[in-house]
Amino acid sequence: MTHQVCIGVGSNIAPQENIAAAQAIIRKAFSGFRASQFVTTAPIGDAPQDDYLNGAFCIRTSWTEARLTAWLKATETQLGRSRTTDRNGPRTIDLDVVVWDGKVRDEDFHERDFLKKAVLELLPNLEY
Repeated sequence: MTHQVCIGVGSNIAPQENIAAAQAIIRKAFSGFRASQFVTTAPIGDAPQDDYLNGAFCIRTSWTEARLTAWLKATETQLGRSRTTDRNGPRTIDLDVVVWDGKVRDEDFHERDFLKKAVLELLPNLEY
């Protein structure tokens, strides 16, 4: 079975380079790749840090959600992501499954307008 997946993407450490690197890796690994427009957003939380560049990728995969999530985390590590106790701290890349087969999987979709707009650009008929 092939799944349609929308991945939220963000970076505020060398964002142009890290998002381009993530795009190249994901495009090579999966079919049906599409990217939304990316927008600059202010950081969330109290940590002093640069603005983020945020958007979304849409792919098709036969993998399970758990396998894809693990692969995305490994890709983040490959691209220099350092995990800290501050969930909203600076990062080279953030890759999260937001929509899986038409179902919203990440509550940030409802809480962050920029993410909702990016996803709906790629999946305009999404019912949420």
